[in-house]
Amino acid sequence: MNKILLIGPLPKPTTGVSLANKVVLENLKENRGCQVDFINTSYSKFDENLGKFSFKKFLFFLKLNFFSHKVFKNDIIYITPGQTFFGVVKYALFIILSKFLGKELIIHVHGNYLGKEFHQLKGIKKIVFKWLLSKTTKGIVLSESLTGNMSPFIDEKQIFVLYNFVQDYLFSEDEKLLNNLIEQKPKIIFLSNLMEEKGVFDLLEALKILEEEGFEYEAKIAGNIDVKHEKRTKEYFSLLKNVTYCGVVSGNEKQALLTWGNIFILPTYYTMEGQPISILEAMATRNLVLTTNHAGIPDIFKENVNGFYVEKQNPNSIALKIKKVYQDFSNSELIRKQNFIIAKKKYRVDNFINNFIKIINE
Repeated sequence: MNKILLIGPLPKPTTGVSLANKVVLENLKENRGCQVDFINTSYSKFDENLGKFSFKKFLFFLKLNFFSHKVFKNDIIYITPGQTFFGVVKYALFIILSKFLGKELIIHVHGNYLGKEFHQLKGIKKIVFKWLLSKTTKGIVLSESLTGNMSPFIDEKQIFVLYNFVQDYLFSEDEKLLNNLIEQKPKIIFLSNLMEEKGVFDLLEALKILEEEGFEYEAKIAGNIDVKHEKRTKEYFSLLKNVTYCGVVSGNEKQALLTWGNIFILPTYYTMEGQPISILEAMATRNLVLTTNHAGIPDIFKENVNGFYVEKQNPNSIALKIKKVYQDFSNSELIRKQNFIIAKKKYRVDNFINNFIKIINE
C-alpha cells in the first residue's frame, strides 16, 4: 500500500490547484488502496498577488514546518507548489527532508510560470530555486506544451502529463439542457476568481458595450473578488442591468450556474495560468466557450470545435464574438453538443485518478 503525503492548498479558497488536491485526496482515500495524509497550505485571505512575499504569509508558512514530521511516515511526498521563488522556497524543508530520507518526491505544477520565473531569477536565488526543484523524482504538468516548466530541473523522462478533470456531479444526460438556446438569449457565465488578469474587467466592459447597443443577454459572474479591485468590481455590477454577481459557488450552486448558461467566457491572460478547470466544466455542462490563446489552453481547446478565441485585453473582441455566436445559431448549438461529448470522453475524474496512479507506479 502506497503511503502518500499531499502537501498543498485545499479549499477554501477554491482555486484550480486546491480543487485538484481535494479530488486527489478524496479519491485516493476512498478506494484506491492508498493511505493518504495531507498538509493544507491554503492561506485564508484571497488576493491577486499569489506567490508574493509578505510577513504574514511568511509566519503562516513557518508554522506549517511543524508538520514536517509527517514526511518520515510516508513513502511518497506529493507537492503542488507555487510558481514564484517564494512559492517554491516555502516548501524547502519538506523537499530537503524528502531527499535526505530517500522518499519519492513528486512535484505537480499547475501553471505555466515556473520555467519563466527560473529564467528571470539571478544569483543565489536562481541557484537555490534550481537546487530545490532538482530534488524532484517525478514532475507532473497539466499538458504537453507545459513540460518546459520542469525540464530545466529534471530529465524529460521524469516529466509526466496529467490533464485536468470535471467532477462527476456536473455531467448530466438530460437533453432538456439543450433547450436553453443561445438564439433565445445568450446566457453568459464567468466562473473564476475575479482577478484582473483573468479578464473579468474586459468581459464586464464588453457587456457594457452590448448594453449600450441594446443587445439582449443575461450574465452571471461567480468567484472570489480580489480585495484590491473590490470597489471597481462593484461599480460595474451596479452599472450593468443584466449582470448578476453570484459570489463564490460550489456543489449544487455551481451545477445550477453552469447548466443555466449557454456561453462561458474566460478572457484570461493570467501570468500563472495553466489549464483552467473551469473551461472543462463549461464544456461538460454544454456551454460554448470563448477564451484566449494562452498558456496550456490550446491543449484542451480548439477553435470552432469547442468555441472561439477572443483577443487578450480587448473588450470589443469579446462583444463581437458574443454577437457572432448569437447570429450563427446552428453552429453554436452543434459546438455545445460536441463539448459535452468530448468532456465526457476525456475529462472524467476516473481518468484523472487512474492516470495519477499510473504516474505514481511508473
